[in-house]
Amino acid sequence: MIRAHAQVIRAALLFRLAGEQQIVLGKRVAPPSLTGDYAVGLEQLSSMNREHNTTSLQQFGGVKGLSDLLKTNLEKGIAGDDASLSNRRNAFGSNTYPRKKGRTFLTFLWEAWQDLTLIILIIAAAVSLALGIKTEGIKEGWYDGGSIALAVLLVIMVTAISDYRQSLQFQNLNEEKQNIQIGVMRDGRMVQVSIFDIVVGDVIPLRIGDQVPADGVLISGHSLAIDESSMTGESKIVHKDQKSPFLMSGCKVADGVGTMLVTGVGINTEWGLLMASIVDDTGEETPLQVRLNGVATFIGIVGLAVAAAVLTVLLARYFTGHTTNSDGSVQFVKGQTKVDDILDGVVKIVTIAVTIVVVAVPEGLPLAVTLTLAYSMRKMMADKALVRRLSACETMGSATTICSDKTGTLTLNQMTVVEAYVGKKKMDSPDDASQLHDLISSLLIEGIAHNTQGNVYVPKDVGDVEVTGSPTEKAILSWAVKLGMKFDAVRAESVELHVFPFNSEKKRGGVAVQTTSSDVHVHWKGAAEIVLASCTKFFDSDGNLRSLDEEKDFFKFAIDDMAARSLRCVAIAYRPFDSEKVPSDDEGLDKWVLPDDDLVLLAVVGIKDPCRPSVKDAVRICTEAGVKVRMVTGDNIQTAKAIALECGILSSNEDATEPNIIEGRVFRALSEKEREQIAKRITVMGRSSPSDKLLLVQALRKGGEVVAVTGDGTNDAPALHEADIGLAMGIQGTEVAKESSDIIILDDNFASVVKVVRWGRSVYANIQKFIQFQLTVNVAALVINVVAAISSGDVPLTAVQLLWVNLIMDTLGALALATEPPTDRLMDRNPVGRREPLITNVMWRNLIVQAAYQVCVLLVLNYRGISVLQLSNEPTEHAVDIKNTMVFNAFVLCQIFNEFNARKPDELNVFSGVTRNHLFIAIIGVTIVLQILIVEFLGKFATTVKLSWNLWLVSVGIGIVSWPLAVLGKLVPVPKTPLSKFLSKPFKRRRKNNA
Repeated sequence: MIRAHAQVIRAALLFRLAGEQQIVLGKRVAPPSLTGDYAVGLEQLSSMNREHNTTSLQQFGGVKGLSDLLKTNLEKGIAGDDASLSNRRNAFGSNTYPRKKGRTFLTFLWEAWQDLTLIILIIAAAVSLALGIKTEGIKEGWYDGGSIALAVLLVIMVTAISDYRQSLQFQNLNEEKQNIQIGVMRDGRMVQVSIFDIVVGDVIPLRIGDQVPADGVLISGHSLAIDESSMTGESKIVHKDQKSPFLMSGCKVADGVGTMLVTGVGINTEWGLLMASIVDDTGEETPLQVRLNGVATFIGIVGLAVAAAVLTVLLARYFTGHTTNSDGSVQFVKGQTKVDDILDGVVKIVTIAVTIVVVAVPEGLPLAVTLTLAYSMRKMMADKALVRRLSACETMGSATTICSDKTGTLTLNQMTVVEAYVGKKKMDSPDDASQLHDLISSLLIEGIAHNTQGNVYVPKDVGDVEVTGSPTEKAILSWAVKLGMKFDAVRAESVELHVFPFNSEKKRGGVAVQTTSSDVHVHWKGAAEIVLASCTKFFDSDGNLRSLDEEKDFFKFAIDDMAARSLRCVAIAYRPFDSEKVPSDDEGLDKWVLPDDDLVLLAVVGIKDPCRPSVKDAVRICTEAGVKVRMVTGDNIQTAKAIALECGILSSNEDATEPNIIEGRVFRALSEKEREQIAKRITVMGRSSPSDKLLLVQALRKGGEVVAVTGDGTNDAPALHEADIGLAMGIQGTEVAKESSDIIILDDNFASVVKVVRWGRSVYANIQKFIQFQLTVNVAALVINVVAAISSGDVPLTAVQLLWVNLIMDTLGALALATEPPTDRLMDRNPVGRREPLITNVMWRNLIVQAAYQVCVLLVLNYRGISVLQLSNEPTEHAVDIKNTMVFNAFVLCQIFNEFNARKPDELNVFSGVTRNHLFIAIIGVTIVLQILIVEFLGKFATTVKLSWNLWLVSVGIGIVSWPLAVLGKLVPVPKTPLSKFLSKPFKRRRKNNA
């Protein structure tokens, strides 16, 4: 079904692009001339890939013939120079696809228009404008209606710009997520390139968990199985071999290993066509946004009720003759007042009521979440963390435990072989080949060269040998190179019959090879104690074969000794096999189970992987922050214990007892209930399989923990998916692991995981800061307007003034407070519980103190302002205008000063770190400048009059009092029980009594 959809898209897209790309539909393209070109055309390759046409492939001469036509060396890949890559892109296209454009700015502008209260205000402004022009003429009559309309347009424009900017940020982050790094063979060396830089003719190795980066055909493979569900829609694993060699872009490697030749890229693949038809969805709504929408709805309902009450009171006062003008004249006299004047008065009353709703509805809350998430995601990229799911940013702040891998996360992933036992002899220097018997050396080098997914590149001219592969493989290959291994020559001497790729469940990998003398050798490599258990013989230092029965204790002691010194122990073994018992056909070989018994031990090596220098501090910070760090590793329990002690995960040897430190098989054998009981006590799990990690995550979550898990392998995907926050490794992680994760740690460093925790807490803290700030404004504005409306029939804050306040507290306030960078103090507190109230007791205290102060001061100004400000000598109308301007000015300045208080809800020093937040300083500066302009120069627009410098000083004084008041308020202790629980207790008691 999905492939059929892709074909439809392909036809439409190619039809549209036919003229641009000179593609002629329905005609077979003749092969271009050989001169400077390739002897196969784009449409020929596209047709073969699309139809999975093996006949076409055979006509090209099979994979070898096709590679010749594409000028590709199947062993060494293509030339990696710019000219060659450019030619291939020109001939066959690039591995990119035209993206559907995201939503335009006009779309966001249209969405901002959809707010019902703003629509009502626009209608009211239009009516007011018409009435004003009719009664006072266009010169003077446009001010009231025009002012409201302009203010509404400003709110809409600012909201649209803000939303559009966030959308662009999320689009950029989505593009970053798709930029996968792929290992490609070019010029005989393995190089890492972006998936977008893959070209036709590239030779690409595939292993478990990889994404197939382009369409192609299989060169060679062993037990290669592909999950094609992303393209076919069927959750069926398809095995690939020479009979079924076609590989589709976008599919995942489920098992085995292989090498592919790229034959189609970009929109010439079905995956590219599908991607071209999909628009990235950046509209994910996070749990915190859902909760805040609930809070906003509740506050909106309260605001609506208040506005309805104000509307009723003002209309009643107006029509009963209790509403007067500033000169004392009654506004409405029955039978005398003109219809136009009545309509004008009613429109002004409705406008005020609607504006109260606009101020009361905190639409800035969801915006604040979007802003802080976008800001945090951008900054987390700099801290080596790529967020794949927005909700993970929030959830990470609630994490109570982190289950971390060892290798590469807690350690540097810079592995080197530092010890080696061959026979019963410990090599004095592990790199000294002279200490090895020739027979042992040849078997060891043969096994290492073939039983690997890594590669060794030797430059033609002078230069260092380049070793690629997993860190363990690189260490063992580098050791073999020092012992004299000629990688390409050794691999050429034998034919690989069958490969059993390293498996994290079985902790080992094997290969069967046939030598030039037709002997068959089966080589195994893996966890030392597991491989040792399958061995029955060993070579002594003189090359003699001896029984292992009596010497097993010696090797076990050697393994434990190395593990206790935090070395990773790997055993290398082999066994000869009767060539006549080897399956002769390809199908039989694919199903052949490599014999893993009666092995001959060749060597046991100890690999050193030092702890990261920063990890001990990172673990300490987590512990102090109430986040327990657990190590879950596939390594030997002794190695795990030694590393845990070194990293500070285990504080002392006394802690290293069961169940603090446990093996995966022991935990696995427990019942579900027993696992739940001891899961919280586990600090280190050694020799664990991915399924053990999954069981641990499930047990911890059932116990109420919020679990973050790191993982890199394909088999880690279930645990990453099950955890509250899945953290995939960016360097060592497979694509399957990354797709199952919420956040990708780009540098594989545990210290980056701790930074993610800080950012998660910062998101939550910033939202709480904004809630405290906005609710203070809401409460103060509502109380002032309601009291004034009921008592005097007028409101001190006009519609335009309230819209300006709305802009300050919603968009500008969200920008200022949502972009506060995280501080170290965030890690001095325990994780935020998932069910803890958004508004804490500390926030309620701060809010009540500030709102009460603002309400008291502004009501005094409103009712006694003329006498307090000594305006008795001024004409009555002018005195009222000054008083109302002072109320507005003092109110706005109170919000500006209170914005500083909101930065640090629980700290006395609200200025610490303020200079580092340039955006906060800029917004405060812009707000002050605009307020001065509104009061001093936009009087008719905002219904204000110019204030003397004395009154400006009074306004600043009123605002600045909020700082010492905040300090005094913070000295008042608050109970730990959330206010919501305290208030709900009487209802719970009543329910119990009724029951």
